[in-house]
Amino acid sequence: PSITATPARTLVDEQINIKAHFLRRYSPVTVCAQMRSDDGDLWEAFAHYRTNADGTVNLTRDRSVGGSYLGCEPMGLFWSLQPAPGGREGLRLRKKNVATPYVVHVSLLEGHVSGRRADAELAAVTAERWYMAPGVRRTSVRHRGVTGTLFLPPGPGPFPAVLDLWGMGGGLVEYRAALLASRGYASLSLAYIGHQELPAPHNRMMVGDSYFKTAFHLLQDHPQVCADKVGIIGLSFGVYLALRTAVQPDVNSSCLICINGPAGSTVKLSDAEGRTEVYESEQKYWTYDDGGHVSFKDVSLPANLSPENMVKVENIDCPLLFIVSEDDLSAPASVSAAQIEEALTAAGKSHLFTRLSYPGAGHLIEPPYTPNSRASLWSTKPKKLITRWGGHPGPHAAAQEDSWAKILDFMELNLRSKKKKKKF
Repeated sequence: PSITATPARTLVDEQINIKAHFLRRYSPVTVCAQMRSDDGDLWEAFAHYRTNADGTVNLTRDRSVGGSYLGCEPMGLFWSLQPAPGGREGLRLRKKNVATPYVVHVSLLEGHVSGRRADAELAAVTAERWYMAPGVRRTSVRHRGVTGTLFLPPGPGPFPAVLDLWGMGGGLVEYRAALLASRGYASLSLAYIGHQELPAPHNRMMVGDSYFKTAFHLLQDHPQVCADKVGIIGLSFGVYLALRTAVQPDVNSSCLICINGPAGSTVKLSDAEGRTEVYESEQKYWTYDDGGHVSFKDVSLPANLSPENMVKVENIDCPLLFIVSEDDLSAPASVSAAQIEEALTAAGKSHLFTRLSYPGAGHLIEPPYTPNSRASLWSTKPKKLITRWGGHPGPHAAAQEDSWAKILDFMELNLRSKKKKKKF
């Protein structure tokens, strides 16, 4: 028996064709994927197949009849990865070091099993999954008070660019920016809370509108960036920041991509710049399930948002792509999308708004084939807190694959195309 993974080295948003050969006809086999996260945790997935008349299994063609997923899912082994039994509670798979790949061990096992045993392994192959393409350049940014990481595509440029904003989980998250640079866009991932090089205390957002405006202009003024082709992408609270930045004077964003976030904030702003009080001060809007897991969905319901903290989205003058997950347990994304669309329509700008909606998808819409965490660890101090994100594995995986393709199309149209723009 043998198993192949082609190509053996890819970007994380690319498909791999996995095939097994030289097996008994019509026999049960299991294809298993295992890998270690950057923190050393073991993740795994299993899929059960029956070989064909020629003694082969082809994941691009054949249906899984059991295991981590069902049906014909060419990349099911990757998006269905889950922490191995006995692992730590509340894990979420996130790449911390984008200069190294995920190394996935794909093995072929005899029979239908849900646990890998070395003595049952018939064949194995290794696949590398990268966020950074060869030639992508990574540079730390510590300039004019801005903390971030800039990724530049291979070549001299100039390149279209995007400012990358994540949510209130904080820190400096680089993997989406690295992947966007691998797709030809200069990308600046920005830290704004919970980072040691930002002003303390780190449980507050101690930077404001001028910080995000400065970051946008740093990117725009870079010699390898097309100054008139700069967009902003935001997830969760990053949506609020993306919208807030886009309406600032002298910020001429070419497009906005908003993923499951609000147009306002219940977090008390300590000044007009947008700095916050302690984020946890709005715990009255937190809700808990029977297991004690928290949901932040009510935090950004329009009825709970402070009018003075609402973005005047009617002032947006660039195309806006809004992605909505219908099983989002962390933000009322569909309500926020409707609110923004209504405001733009009233301002005569409905042509700028495009909405993508995905049933069964959860809050964390990320690059394709990333495993969904329906709930994961949010904080450990002062107490351990697990937050609910929502999403069901199959529908969430489909949403990530479809939305990523449409995000890249949207960026191509609004950041790279020289043709007259039309509604996406």
